[in-house]
Amino acid sequence: MDMDETIDETGGISARLERTNGLLERMLAEVAKTPSTHAIFVDAGYLYAAAGRLAAGTEDRRAFDLDAEGLIEALIDKARTIFADSRLLRVYWYDGARRRIHTSEQQAIAELPDVKVRLGNLNANNQQKGVDSLIRSDLESLARHRAISDAALIGGDEDLVSAVEAAQGYGARVHLWGIDAPDGRNQAEPLLWEVDSQRTFDADFFKPFVTRRPTVPYEGLSAAARPSRDDVRFVGAQISAKWLAARGREALVGLLPGHPYLPGSVDQELLVEAERLLDYSLRGQSDLRRVLRDGFWDHLQQCY
Repeated sequence: MDMDETIDETGGISARLERTNGLLERMLAEVAKTPSTHAIFVDAGYLYAAAGRLAAGTEDRRAFDLDAEGLIEALIDKARTIFADSRLLRVYWYDGARRRIHTSEQQAIAELPDVKVRLGNLNANNQQKGVDSLIRSDLESLARHRAISDAALIGGDEDLVSAVEAAQGYGARVHLWGIDAPDGRNQAEPLLWEVDSQRTFDADFFKPFVTRRPTVPYEGLSAAARPSRDDVRFVGAQISAKWLAARGREALVGLLPGHPYLPGSVDQELLVEAERLLDYSLRGQSDLRRVLRDGFWDHLQQCY
């Protein structure tokens, strides 16, 4: 290869490099002009339980009304302040329903502007099923397609960790929003460790949107005087003794790793039997229900 050919080849490479650099600069300029986008992901089961407990003193959704429209608008305003240079994609509202059929309340929420309601199922114990997988699917898909740069996640379940990891794997930042808990945390520590930032809202934020309903005695139970905590704890231990006698130590060994939580079926049996013995409704009495579970566990641990 002579000198002229070498110069021509070098010049061709330089020209291609210049064109490539120019293309990259134009792409970066376009990216810089593209506004950031955020979305809000709400686990309604967590929100109702935590906000109800904080602002109405109960986790029972039947015991209070939630102004979802006002609350969603407040959340949008809060996000607008936090993500000042970003636009809202939409609010994703995840809840459970029998056979995934909207309730009238869920339908009203679905009709709000910029809100997408996604439904999991409710089992016989009113436990949500499939909600976490819906959150993961949406978070991952939106992050993968660069539809969002930031996600505000309102939830507390450890199962949401995989959703956070999936979104972060595609470059999105996930910000965990929580609700103040009067008696400790209501969000799983692994979830707190995984997110990019954390923020907690207090009772003053939720009180304008939560209204306690008038207390109505549970059907079939009397409106007798409220039992003492000691009475409820004793009944919990009493039921625990019957439960252990009927099922044996093998069932106990299987139950212990879940402490302080009880499987839904066991918790429901405990509640129904306690209400029968006390002749008093514990629906909406989250403090007494915790004492009842404590009494149940106290007896089991003494027998282990």
